[in-house]
Amino acid sequence: MNITGIAKSHHAGIPKASSGKDWKLSDSLREKIAGYAREDAAQGIYMGNKFLALRKSEVAKVAPDRAALMGKVSQEMADMKTIREADRRWLCLLFGEPYEAKFQSEGTGSAVHVYDGNGDEVLTYTAGVGWHEKESKAETQVHGAMKAAYFDAFRAARQEINAGAVEMQGGFDARA
Repeated sequence: MNITGIAKSHHAGIPKASSGKDWKLSDSLREKIAGYAREDAAQGIYMGNKFLALRKSEVAKVAPDRAALMGKVSQEMADMKTIREADRRWLCLLFGEPYEAKFQSEGTGSAVHVYDGNGDEVLTYTAGVGWHEKESKAETQVHGAMKAAYFDAFRAARQEINAGAVEMQGGFDARA
């Protein structure tokens, strides 16, 4: 028996993450990243703790509330047997907008797949394994934009540091 359902509802109360389109690499954020990159370059560190913490907090702004989604499933479903017996209305109430849930009970085993409003799979629950988080496209975009801004600033800072070292040597090339 193949039971597959997609659930949508406006009733669950799980806060919607902003989409990647709502997030923007502002000038002030770019300046903060550049400052961290300059500090890191001076210390010979690539992607130090300040930048990593900032990136994590920015990604969290677009990330779905996976803990709330997992909590909804965990509090209501003790095992995959319950999931197999759930009907579509119940799944609608469980996950809510903008999330969709699909569950499978055939093949290699039972699983629940949770998708965000953009259709990205953000969570999977597999019997015997548990939860597996997957990065959404919005999260990937924020990671990429921030890493690119950091890389550019870090590279520029290293070039300035290296140019300063050459000037201190009076233009003499110590490698010659």
